Amino acid sequence: MSASTSSAEFFEQKYRMRADPWNFARSDYERSRYDAIIAALGERRYERAFEPGCSVGELTWRLAALCGHVDAMDISATAIDHAKRRCSGLPNIDLQVGGLPLQMPDGAFDLIVFSEIGYYFDEARLQELGRSLVNRIPSFGTLLAAHWLGTSKDHVLSGDRVHEVLGGLEGLRLDYSERHEGFRLDRWKRL
Repeated sequence: MSASTSSAEFFEQKYRMRADPWNFARSDYERSRYDAIIAALGERRYERAFEPGCSVGELTWRLAALCGHVDAMDISATAIDHAKRRCSGLPNIDLQVGGLPLQMPDGAFDLIVFSEIGYYFDEARLQELGRSLVNRIPSFGTLLAAHWLGTSKDHVLSGDRVHEVLGGLEGLRLDYSERHEGFRLDRWKRL
């Protein structure tokens, strides 16, 4: 029997077979996605950010320049080991092994970057998780989501459906949206 595509075992297998299974560190596509995310965050400085599903830490490393503190988490211990190497020397980053929705750092975040993980949840779990995330964002805080628009046998939802579910959550107002050839990016403000 194979591991569920939302389980720690599934992701550990991926990272043990290849240190960077989705080529986050070297892919031109991924670099352009990171550039779009950082550009969409604008000139604002964030006090505390949360990045679940941080993988090998490429986006985390970039977020550190915009944020007083970044709490980043991945369900794979192997991925977190890679992220710790990538982000070494950056004292404003805290990297932890953990999986949503059960594990999340304490406190509030004025920025949550929800990227490339939403399609691993079914719609009901994503709605529940989304509500939990929104409740951790203070007024005028930011939720930014970016997801690939392709298809994968490992994904439960499409990237578009993930953004539709997030966009339907109470307490958020869409204030920026863009579509690229391979991904969608939306930014919401907490009301």
